[in-house]
Amino acid sequence: MHTRTVFFISDGTGITAETFGNAILAQFDEFKPRHVRLPFVDTVDKAHQVVRQVNHVGEVEGQKPIVFTTLVNKEILAVLENGCKGMLLDMFGTFVRPLEVELALKSNHRIGRFSDVSKSKAYHDRIEAINFSLAHDDGQSNADLAQADVILVGVSRSGKTPTSLYLAMQYGLKAANYPLIPEDFDRQQLPGALLPHRKKIFGLTIQPERLSEIRNERRPNSRYASLENCRMEVSEAEAMMRRAGIRWLSTTTKSIEEIATTILQEIRPERLEY
Repeated sequence: MHTRTVFFISDGTGITAETFGNAILAQFDEFKPRHVRLPFVDTVDKAHQVVRQVNHVGEVEGQKPIVFTTLVNKEILAVLENGCKGMLLDMFGTFVRPLEVELALKSNHRIGRFSDVSKSKAYHDRIEAINFSLAHDDGQSNADLAQADVILVGVSRSGKTPTSLYLAMQYGLKAANYPLIPEDFDRQQLPGALLPHRKKIFGLTIQPERLSEIRNERRPNSRYASLENCRMEVSEAEAMMRRAGIRWLSTTTKSIEEIATTILQEIRPERLEY
């Protein structure tokens, strides 16, 4: 049961405010607030509505709401600064304005991270990468594998699909993924379509106990989900990756972000530079 509310207020999507705010809140393990994102607060009238909502929540809960904001418009921000009774944390004011002074430059005061996306090559590259990753999910297609930035392999439910999509959405990487199946173990080699692209391959593995839990959520009490079968598949997959000289890691205790960063360090380290 939450005891306090955190607001993320932005004149854009609110993704920046929420991502940054959550990174800060993650330092407080025992703090479990209610999260409320209020995007597109781009007029003074909307700002007044937000102030009323924040102040009402504070009265009901008996505690100051915490308010993370990335409002660019000074007039709209002033409404919150003057009327909001929560703890207001203005991220742009904290970071952008001191940088303006240090760099002797004015920021562009762009509203939202995704402004003018139609003119952004990076945005279109990301859309292409997402489409590529969806088309090459779970070994659906062997076409255009030469265009892949990375090819993930591992047993079913080891985290290949979410990692592929994260790499595409966050970094614009064309990521294909292939499941390692019993037929591959019988042949004791990677799927033939992958062999010409060995340098792009990265393996994911997982503890059999955790894999069994995940598979039982999908197909309970099946051989596919049995601990015995999971142990066999993981053991065979890891042995295959060792024989092929493929870099790999265990996803058991790692977040998607950690997995993706490790892959980038190994496969495309330049993508960690901006």
